[in-house]
Amino acid sequence: MQWKIHGERPIYENNWVNLWLTDVETPDGKRWEHHVVKLRHLAVAAVVNERREILMMWRHRFITNAWAWELPMGLVEEGETPAEAAAREVLEETGWRPGPVKPLIYAEPANGITDSQHHIFRADGATYEGPPTEKNESDRIEWIPLTDVRGMIDRREIVSSGSLVGLLYVLMDEAIR
Repeated sequence: MQWKIHGERPIYENNWVNLWLTDVETPDGKRWEHHVVKLRHLAVAAVVNERREILMMWRHRFITNAWAWELPMGLVEEGETPAEAAAREVLEETGWRPGPVKPLIYAEPANGITDSQHHIFRADGATYEGPPTEKNESDRIEWIPLTDVRGMIDRREIVSSGSLVGLLYVLMDEAIR
């Protein structure tokens, strides 16, 4: 059962978020305008060191007025691959240069309302280059033991979908090894 798209039009656009109205027809023949949020794609990096710790940032999100731990992540820039964006974000936000990044998992966190794509990568190891160049991203940068992650998730110390998807996949991957 596939919905048909008869057309679409933007109603608000800027560099961060675009809101469109899409003229859709559902399989039962009903036709209506559906709001769609169009976003730039996101690259997320799960960097694991030889001590089985993961590189994370403690940061405040003003929209939800909450503090939480997150993996390094950011928007994929024009002309950049998601893998390049993931490596760039790790270096800019943490000061650590990740080892080679490899695709870990792909996710669409809210595909009923947005076209947001999350490209999540894993890097094994990183080299410290110096302080982060992005000064507004986090209060603390730490290597967190993978054994602590489940409890942090349960206590809602990790809530961002990009971080959760990446961390849960890393934990599953580590359990198989």
